[in-house]
Formats: sequence, structure tokens, C-alpha cells
Amino acid sequence: MTAAELRPSIERSGQMLPAAAYRDPVVLEWEFDQLFAGGWMCLGRADAFSKPGDRRAFQVGDDGVLVIRGNDGRLRGFFNTCRHRSHELLPAEAEASGKFIRCPYHAWVFTAEVELFGVPPTHENDIDDTADYSLVPVAVEEWHGYVMANLSGDAAPLAEHFGGIERWLDPFGMGQLRVGDTHSYTLDANWKLIVENYHECFHCPSVHPELCVVADPESGSTVLGEGWYVGGSVHFRDGIETMSLDGKSDGVPIAGLPEMFETGTMYLQVGVNLLISLHPDYVMVHRLVPLAPDRTFVECQWLFPAEAFDRPGFNPAYAVDFWDITNRQDWAACESVQRGLRSRGYRPGPFSSYHEVSVHAFIAWMAQGYTTGEIPRSMGAMIPPSRVATLAFPAEP
Repeated sequence: MTAAELRPSIERSGQMLPAAAYRDPVVLEWEFDQLFAGGWMCLGRADAFSKPGDRRAFQVGDDGVLVIRGNDGRLRGFFNTCRHRSHELLPAEAEASGKFIRCPYHAWVFTAEVELFGVPPTHENDIDDTADYSLVPVAVEEWHGYVMANLSGDAAPLAEHFGGIERWLDPFGMGQLRVGDTHSYTLDANWKLIVENYHECFHCPSVHPELCVVADPESGSTVLGEGWYVGGSVHFRDGIETMSLDGKSDGVPIAGLPEMFETGTMYLQVGVNLLISLHPDYVMVHRLVPLAPDRTFVECQWLFPAEAFDRPGFNPAYAVDFWDITNRQDWAACESVQRGLRSRGYRPGPFSSYHEVSVHAFIAWMAQGYTTGEIPRSMGAMIPPSRVATLAFPAEP
């Protein structure tokens, strides 16, 4: 992709990227290196590591990452590669628990603090100092109930990386919410198409009849992040309590939310693989894992206040069923776009200057990174100041 090909994605109201951005394995390799490994990405919920010794393996491009809860209660991350012959310590996406980590190849044993504990007796004389063979660390942090990782080790601190996002997330206390349900999907679509689709409701009247009953697709505002995030909001129709098939909530309101969150939903792209949807009574989170240029794994979770689970007969299906229908409608649309991108007739089309501002911010951010090799600090800053003045922003919470 040349600078000339990418420039239209940045200028004016923007447009889709060249086809190579959605199809070329070399582009995805660059994204893994610069975005997924180079920034802070989400690996999953921190409460999955409930006790010392709990661990799980993740795959990020060519890198395997193992996260473990140490005996001191702290989460640690390290590359999932034994220091002896580089065998994986745990298969990707597998979980385990225990005081020690034993490599299944030649039985090297590591502690929960990732230090080499021992080797087979016949191998002991070959090791001068076990301290030289600790596992290679990966930076991980617990953040709003999630495990965030920076594989390159040189990303800015989380507060700076996602600068300004706390004012939107803090009121929800996501670390104290509980998972009500989890659905997994695998799409035949590039990960960016899922993000682009997430950022606009321009398609809602055509694709989401159920959603349009409870929300007004012409409503809402744009959130232009100071760091690696961008998003927007959609307002409920009159008399609607939440996003569900009948507009009613079978849960409980999240306590202490500012009034602005009582009348709509906010959607935030956080980094490159976390999509957070904030509702008055639950939070929905999508975690994206690219598997190939045209294939993406999506984990969707619904989080509810602990008080909701105390209600007799509480069932999260009121939210889950609504969004499972909506998700599948979105996935079909994204897969259709991916098929269209394969056509010789593909030509990048322009974004709407009204409906697709967040899409433009994200795509311009990507295009700038492709062009210069450096990722801009702020997604929101990709929108020209002359356009920002015309946008209606939500009130500060």
C-alpha cells in the first residue's frame, strides 16, 4: 500500500482502506507487531485467575503468552516458551492450575513466579545458575477487571495509553461486575471490518430491525479519545429501559451511574481488540483475536452487577438473546464485505461525514500508521478540528 493509496482514508471524511489492508498476510503481520504486541491488548477477564497457580495460555500472532496468578496474588505474564528447548509450557487457550509449571517436553519445572525450580537429575550439572533461566517476562496489568498485556514492553503506561477513558469506565466498576454468559464466534472477516461495523449505526435500519425498536439509530454522539480509543453513543426510544428484545430490564441498574447513562448506550473501541458496550444494567464486551487476514475469533461476554444474581430467577438471557441476534446479523454483514473485498470491482467508498465519524477516526489512525510506520498517540486526533466543532459530544460523567 502506497502513501497515495492511503491518503484518501485520512483526508476529508475518509474512506475504506485498500483491499490489501484486509487481505494481505504481510499487513496482518505488521499489525500484530505494531498494534497487538506494540500496544496494550486484552487477553481476557482477570477473575479467570481466581487463586495462586491458575494459569492460561494465549496466542498473539507468532507469540505465545502464559499468564499466571503468583503465590503472592499478583498476575504475571511471560512468553509461553520453555528456556530449555522452546517447547510450549501450555497449549494455546488451555488452562491449568498448580504450584509449579512443568514443561511437558523435558520436565523443566518453573515456579508460579516464573523462576526455574528444577531440572531432571541427569541434567543438573549442565545448569550453573537457575536464575539465568527464568522465563522471559511479558508486561501484564489488571485493568477494569481485565488482563491487559504489552508484549513489546515499550508501550506507554495504561493511563497514558488510553488517556481520558477512565471518565467513561470508572462509573461502571467493571472489575466488580460478574460474567453472566459468554459466547464465542469465528468470522470469515478481517478484524478491522468488525471494528468498522461496531462504530456506526448507519446500517442499523437495514440490518437490525430488533435494535431499531428499542434505540434510535439517528441519535447519539461521537467520543474522540485522547489515547488509543474512540466510540460513540445511541439513545433509547421513549419508555425503553435497556437493550433487550422488549426494551425491559430483567436485571438491576448499575449503582451510581451519571444520569446520561440512564437513557442510552455507549460504545467504545479500547485499543485494537476490545469493544466495550456500556448499558444502564450490564456491560457487553467483545474481545477480538485475528486468526488470519480474513478470519477472526470473537469472544463476547455479558457482565452484570452482583446484586442481579441475588434476584430470584435472574436470567441474563434478556440481554444475551438480544445481542446474540444482533451479533449474528453483524457477522453476516462483515463476512459479506470481506467477500466483496475479494472482487476485482472493489473500490474504496467514502464514509458518511455524519454517520461514520468514529469509523473515519479509526481507519485514519490505521492509515497513518501504515504510511509512517508509527502509530499516532490518539485515535480521536485523526478527525480534523474543523469537523470536531460540528459534533455533539456527550456531557462529562
